[in-house]
Formats: sequence, C-alpha cells, structure tokens
Amino acid sequence: MTNLSPLHKIPLVIATYNQGKFREISQFLREVRVSPLPLDRVGPIEVPPESGESFQENAEIKAVAVARACGWLSLADDSGLEVDALGGVPGVHSARFGGPKATDADRNRMILERLQEIPAAQRTARFRAVVAVAEPEGCIRFAEGVCEGRITEAPRGTRGFGYDPIFEIPSLGKTFAELESEVKNRLSHRGKAMAGAVAILREILEAGATE
Repeated sequence: MTNLSPLHKIPLVIATYNQGKFREISQFLREVRVSPLPLDRVGPIEVPPESGESFQENAEIKAVAVARACGWLSLADDSGLEVDALGGVPGVHSARFGGPKATDADRNRMILERLQEIPAAQRTARFRAVVAVAEPEGCIRFAEGVCEGRITEAPRGTRGFGYDPIFEIPSLGKTFAELESEVKNRLSHRGKAMAGAVAILREILEAGATE
C-alpha cells in the first residue's frame, strides 16, 4: 500500500461466509478507509477448517489463508459462548455445537436443556471474540473482546443471530436479541474486539500512506 490519499479505500476481505457476521463486522468499519468485501465477492476461496484449540488460533487460520489466497488485507474473527456450568462448553465449538446440521435454534435448545436444573445464580456465561488482521505479506495482529452475562431460561428476542436469544446482560435485563444493534455493538464481545481491530487497521493504513 503506497501513496494512499485521504479518501482512498483499500479492500478488506472479511473471512466468513456467514452473512449475519459479515453485516455485523462491517458496521464497525464505517469510519475506517477500507471497503469490506465478503468471501463470495472475491472467491471462491476455500477457508480451512477451524482446527485450532483456541479462538485466536482459529481466527489466524482463516485470516492468513484468505489473505494469501486473494492478495489483500483480510480480517477474520472466531468467537463463541462459554457457559460456566458446562465447563466452558460450547467454547471454540460454538458454531459446530450439535453437529453440522444443527440450526441456531437447535443449539440454543440444547444449551437450555443442559441447564434445566441449574439455578439462575449459576447460569453465568460470557461471549469471547478474537479478531485477526492479516496482511498478504504475512504480518498478523490480534484484538480480543469479552462480554459477561448469563443464560436465560428461554429464548427471548428476534434480533441478532446465533446464541443471542439466550444470552442476557444482567444489568439491562435483556438478551442480545432484544437489544438495538447500536446498544449491542457497544457492549458485545465482537464490538470490543473490533475496536481493537479498527485501531490496528488505522495503523496499517497510516503506515501505507507514508511509504
């Protein structure tokens, strides 16, 4: 990246085929000089399986593979739900919990079934997200975000995706699926991780503009 003008935007490939995640990530990039691109706009690109043992490893696997494949800056995140009463399950397996054919509703139901006998005070949980920003030349940097909450007794709300309907912010008494997107983005694990990712992107852009 050389001689970037103040108005120039560089392509940033978001390493996911999940349209809900792509839209949510793109919202955090409005004030950065990047043009978010979904994988189906630059592909087909085969994203390697999330075989890592941590969110950071999985985010790195995806971001590096996509940056190498397309030759552009790439951003990937890996995130999941950690339920204390279940020993941190589903954790890094959040997206695949219940098997490849399970829907979001199936996964939420399975979590609630496992917690049927667990009292409210012990239904603590958190969302954790790690964002990886990879350059085609191989440099990679990370940002992490965590949001503490609890698992509800039943799904509530129609916004968001994934585990949002069963994850409640106790201080608000609302699930992620009941919150306006602006409020959710301010509080969420992904919002916190993306704030760090935005800072990383600005550093990359500023360095490119001075080369």
